[in-house]
Amino acid sequence: MQAKDFEGLLCHLKKNYTLDQINGLLSCPNEDARKVAALALSLVGGRCAIPMLEQRLKDADPMSNQMAEHALWSIWFRLGTTQANAELAHGAQCLTDRAFDCAFSHFNRAIELCPDFAEPFNQRAIAHYLLENYELSVVDCRRATELMPCHFGAWAGLGHSHAHLGRIKPAIECYERVLSINPHLDCIRDALRELRKQLKAQQND
Repeated sequence: MQAKDFEGLLCHLKKNYTLDQINGLLSCPNEDARKVAALALSLVGGRCAIPMLEQRLKDADPMSNQMAEHALWSIWFRLGTTQANAELAHGAQCLTDRAFDCAFSHFNRAIELCPDFAEPFNQRAIAHYLLENYELSVVDCRRATELMPCHFGAWAGLGHSHAHLGRIKPAIECYERVLSINPHLDCIRDALRELRKQLKAQQND
């Protein structure tokens, strides 16, 4: 029943609304309208919706922020070709199962199929990070942020890897970039606070 409801909603959106109309609702003063727009874009939105959703990450309403964040992740996962998107989805499932060889195989294939697709680089960076291959994670995070500058997840991953490598200043810069994009990420704010303390302690030594 839920699958049918989802398919019905998707069909309804595509049939009755243009992406421009949905995008326009994101700037509506009504909070509920913004939430509905973010939900719709998580289902049907594409690259053109990203700038408006990025703005909604700064929304004072936490729920609007969370829905914009969810919509962005959904869009990032489908910005490649149909086949590249499928490879990415398979790789992400392998990553969840901690089947790293399988995950790398799918991410590599997605990148081969669509070299300007940011999310396979980000997901591959996560796999490297979990395996404590921090330098390789840095390389992939950098590529993801080059392709998708508003990718707060990739910026956070880059900061995490720098922190593990003892590069406090670059880690701080990455975390500051994350919060400039998505200021509601309290875990990053906490990590930034700790790194600033470490940096200050080093400077006082």
